[in-house]
Amino acid sequence: MVKEEKKNITEKGKAKKIADEKPSEDKKTREKPAVSLATPKKRSLVRKHVPRAQAYIVCSYNNTLITVTDPSGNVLGWCSSGSLGFKGPKKSTPFAATLVAQKVIEKTARFGLKEIQIYIKGVGGGREASVRAFGNAGLAISLIKDNTPVPHNGCRAKKPRRV
Repeated sequence: MVKEEKKNITEKGKAKKIADEKPSEDKKTREKPAVSLATPKKRSLVRKHVPRAQAYIVCSYNNTLITVTDPSGNVLGWCSSGSLGFKGPKKSTPFAATLVAQKVIEKTARFGLKEIQIYIKGVGGGREASVRAFGNAGLAISLIKDNTPVPHNGCRAKKPRRV
């Protein structure tokens, strides 16, 4: 008889444990996870207003690239003549440079740009055309600075060719 009581007690103990575990499992299923991987976190849309910006124009022999940043250096928009679909030598033309500048101005129009500082680097054909495009778009150009690297004596010249 003592053995039977022990069995009953152990069975009751098991039954209590099982009963305790079931509600905790239900609670787990009812609770939402802290971070849901399926849905992205919603961001509040804060419109950034940047009245002054800086445009960095890189005109090489092969391409024209324009990047517009705010005064602290955060990129607001960029474009290149290659990204507009120009291929080969057409990428470095003044026409491609004007279209690149217009595309960048369209991308950054939502920031409310009024004044722009232009930093030019390179010797490509689209230098003046891209600056004119910024002026024609109605932006006040406060600075135009040429950052083209100039060698101070440069690399050693090739030996003369013997014919």
